[in-house]
Amino acid sequence: MRILLTAGLCCLFLVQSAQAQQKWNLKTCVEYAMANNISVRQADVQAKLSELSYRQSRLSQLPNASFGLSGSVNSGNNQDPVTFSRVTETYLAAGMQLQSSADIFNFYSKRNTIAANQWEMMAARANVDKIKNDIALSVANAYLQVLLAQEQEKIISVQYQQTANQLDMTSKMVAAGTLPPLNESQLQAQLALDSSNLISAKGGVTTNLLNLKALMNVDAGAPFELEAPPVDIIPIEPIADLQPEFVYTQALANQPQQKGNEFRLKAAQKSMDAARGAMKPTLSAFGSLSTNYLAFHRRPFYQQIITGYQSTGLIADAGGGTVYDVKSPIITRGDIAGYVKPNSLGSQMSDNFRKVFGLSINVPIFNGGVLKTAYERSKLNLGSMRLQKEQDDMKLKQDIYQAYNAALVAMQKLDASKKTVDINETTFTYARKRYDVGMLSTFDLVTSQNNLLRARLEYSLNRFDYVFKMKVLEFYKGAGLKL
Repeated sequence: MRILLTAGLCCLFLVQSAQAQQKWNLKTCVEYAMANNISVRQADVQAKLSELSYRQSRLSQLPNASFGLSGSVNSGNNQDPVTFSRVTETYLAAGMQLQSSADIFNFYSKRNTIAANQWEMMAARANVDKIKNDIALSVANAYLQVLLAQEQEKIISVQYQQTANQLDMTSKMVAAGTLPPLNESQLQAQLALDSSNLISAKGGVTTNLLNLKALMNVDAGAPFELEAPPVDIIPIEPIADLQPEFVYTQALANQPQQKGNEFRLKAAQKSMDAARGAMKPTLSAFGSLSTNYLAFHRRPFYQQIITGYQSTGLIADAGGGTVYDVKSPIITRGDIAGYVKPNSLGSQMSDNFRKVFGLSINVPIFNGGVLKTAYERSKLNLGSMRLQKEQDDMKLKQDIYQAYNAALVAMQKLDASKKTVDINETTFTYARKRYDVGMLSTFDLVTSQNNLLRARLEYSLNRFDYVFKMKVLEFYKGAGLKL
């Protein structure tokens, strides 16, 4: 038992170690999110429901058939199933029936309904792709935010280490009497500020990781480590290849939202045709096969003996003045002449077998305006789908132009922030040299150092912002997401 427990713990440790060592890149993050995100899975369920509706509508073209089997015990005063006279007895009745019917012609209402359901199914699948694309874009943004947070943590960590080194050197110089204690106090305050910034940066990394896990539907407590490719090597298409009008033309052909709108528009057209066909006559065929069986105790039947006649109160005129009184015989029951008993099961099934076949035509004349209203509603729905498609296309174009403008602005900000970093690095280098020879105060050195930190953080933010803005344009173009 102890050996089994030890082996189990070792396996658990190995599994956790493997998970901890696994590194996630953008591709694996996006693929995992597409397979596990709740919104994607819900959309997939709706697509499967649409597929079921389409399959059911196709099966509706086939004739319907039903088989019925019944049995009953009849007791008390009943109609004799053989002589049809009233009797008081108990008998068993059983029957079987096979029925079928099929539409022969209904002015293509069913076919248009099938086509509408097929287009709706394709629109539902396109909606799944749309949600996957939205999730992929959100995951890419969250992924870049984690990389940005990690980059900023590194920058602040370097700043913290530089301040710590300066404090250590200044403390020695203060102890030797070459610098006043104020210099040491100012650097201690700066180190405390850098420490606070570093803690916040680490918290930012954790927060962005949790946001990414939420999009991927990963357990918040599970081990999770990202591959961090240098932002400089992330492939980006030239902005000259991402002109907004060209990207819009490509997006109309490849974006799932636009494909889904096309499918829904065609579905609305077919639904309108089906509603119009429902107002026309329908020709159908029907048929049935049935038989029954009766079981009862044998019943005696008796001799009929005429014992006399009695007047009926009626008179028959024979003509010539001759009139006859109409009489009826008086019948009494004699001895048992024999017994009535049910035929065998096979004989009854064969003798009682019935066949019914026919055609029927159904012509809608007045039904409270239900069919006419359904047709008018389908026309309005078609118009609504056209307006929705136009609105989505306009929004797509506006989003692409805004994304292009945002990418241009991000590129210009990136260039400006790079120059700012270069200037502040040169300034800090000179400030450090002047501080080392006692020609610059600690306050001025710290100010120069903080300016460089802000410039580096701004540059880091602008780099990732520019990459994401360009990735959005590539996404609209249909190039996918690549890091």
